[in-house]
Amino acid sequence: MKNDVNRQFRLKSRPTGRIETANFDLVKEPIPAPGPGQALVRVLYLSLDPTNRIWMSDMDQYMPPVEIGAVMRGGGIGVVVKSNSARYKEGDHVSGLTGWQDYCIADEGASAMGVLPKGLPVGLPTMLGACGMTGLTAYFGLLELGEPQPGNTVVVSAAAGAVGSVVGQIAKIKGCRAVGIAGGPDKCRHIIEDLGFDAAVDYKRKDWREQLAAATPDGIDVNFENVGGEIMEAVMARMNLFSRMPLCGMISGYNTGEPMRADFSPILMRRITIRGFIVIDFMAKFAEGTMQLAQWVAEGKLKHRETIVDGLEEAPTAVNKLFDGGNIGKLVVKVADAP
Repeated sequence: MKNDVNRQFRLKSRPTGRIETANFDLVKEPIPAPGPGQALVRVLYLSLDPTNRIWMSDMDQYMPPVEIGAVMRGGGIGVVVKSNSARYKEGDHVSGLTGWQDYCIADEGASAMGVLPKGLPVGLPTMLGACGMTGLTAYFGLLELGEPQPGNTVVVSAAAGAVGSVVGQIAKIKGCRAVGIAGGPDKCRHIIEDLGFDAAVDYKRKDWREQLAAATPDGIDVNFENVGGEIMEAVMARMNLFSRMPLCGMISGYNTGEPMRADFSPILMRRITIRGFIVIDFMAKFAEGTMQLAQWVAEGKLKHRETIVDGLEEAPTAVNKLFDGGNIGKLVVKVADAP
């Protein structure tokens, strides 16, 4: 093996505000040996997601917080380099919760690591993004909860990010008007010119509220919410009767430590349906969603882009790009070269 040690980022302290390298210990352990029914996986790509910040905290959440001293939880894709398992063959690409480390163990008795099909029509980073968990988040959140109908106006915040960029494109596939909220002229230009959104709202400009009003002259039928805060309030104020709001995230508050607050009066007055969700709620339909996303990519209907950071050691600082607006599309760390 190229490396004779397994580098691991272990959570040292819970961040207050911005994530810092000092919140982790970078330790070197022997490469683990797979036992019966297990396989050793070399991590190739690590997915960075807003939920990483939630996992680092001790707030109420959908999974147990990462314990102090434990390997930082994270999704990724790797290759099987040694196997004592009938399920995992050497050379297989697998995806699941790899953790922030060079190597991990896949156990055939657990369902956390799945084998990717051979001959994928897209690169491995895309299987973490548009055709992976983030794409599935957009797919099920919009179609199952947003229930978009042809002619509807769909607004999505963090529209140049991994989830938001897919939401807007699926809205267009379904015959809707897609309006994206993003930060800066480059991102706004990207979602219109490259991804086909109908309009973009630059929240970094002082007149963003006026832009939102101009982009949604007929109100808003679906709000795919990723940000929370004042942006969410402004969008809710323009939502139509019996509109829908899939609540995917509230990233604006993850680093503040303050509970998210909003004016909920539009929910009553406009009878808005709001549903919070986590993508694992739809696990039974993952195969269906992945096949459809891959088909749209193959047909050129769904475009994707990844921001790839090189080196496991960059993970603790790179994750802040999600909150600083430093990424376009899916944020991925390249841990090792694919064999």
